[in-house]
Amino acid sequence: MYHTWMRFFTPSPLHHRLGLVCLGVGLQHGALPTVGPRTLDHHVAVVIKSGSGWFTGLDGRRVPVVAPSLIWLTPGTPHHYGADPGTGWDESFVDFTGPATTTYTELGYIEPDRPLVPLADTAGARAAVGRMVRAARCGNPLLEVETGAAVHELLVALRRDRADTGPAGDPVLQSLARDAFQPLTVAEHAARHGMTPAELRTAVRRGAGCSPKDYLLGIRLGRAKELLAATDLPVAAVARRVGYDDPAYFSRLFARRVGTAPVRFRDQQGRTVPGGWSDQVPDPENPPTITPPGQPLATSHSREPTHYRGGRP
Repeated sequence: MYHTWMRFFTPSPLHHRLGLVCLGVGLQHGALPTVGPRTLDHHVAVVIKSGSGWFTGLDGRRVPVVAPSLIWLTPGTPHHYGADPGTGWDESFVDFTGPATTTYTELGYIEPDRPLVPLADTAGARAAVGRMVRAARCGNPLLEVETGAAVHELLVALRRDRADTGPAGDPVLQSLARDAFQPLTVAEHAARHGMTPAELRTAVRRGAGCSPKDYLLGIRLGRAKELLAATDLPVAAVARRVGYDDPAYFSRLFARRVGTAPVRFRDQQGRTVPGGWSDQVPDPENPPTITPPGQPLATSHSREPTHYRGGRP
């Protein structure tokens, strides 16, 4: 016995230009019929919340599937899978396509060479699928955009909830982030982790979808932008704060990656806040608000001023 709910969509060429479109979504549970053998021309994420089953991919080997797990079905790859008849499983699936799938694959969010991925949790993925299900109501004029946006959310949730990532995130990436502003080479960063540069590159590519150099550069330039926007520090001082002893090199690097010189960025984004901006990250459940004159002050958690910034030295 099994239960199935599914909807399929046909987004227009214009919607495809958004990068990702949802072609279908489904919720199923029980002793479901086997799927395949077959080959598709688009991507499918099959999220197994509970239960068990099996999967056969390109190599022809039949491997067990134990929830929580993710099955990646990628274009042109033969596959065959099913739930155990005795236990069944609880499954949600999303069919999607679009040019952004290439970039997500390069970043490591979609893994064609790893079709079966153990998950630590499925709550985030199921929440994204739930948004697609709610958007699938009849006559919804925002259907294609809402479901496409939820596919992006789904890919992020699946990347975050891999069982090999851990609740605190990737320790190598965390350590690199802590040391990002020190003037260290990639080889020196690798040595701190007891790794070769090649091993570090592999670890960062798997965790962040980019090279160690690009990962560190993104952190450094983000901090440099905050300092340029929120302080009157000279560009040379900003460069030193983010790990560059040569301000001319920093300026060239900033201009090449950001698209504008540091001084120009400051002219566009700089703002003065008397007393500085807060380092406290606002609570999404209790964001800062302005109380209109004549109304009582809010009695929520924070009594702190409601101006925020990226950090003041």
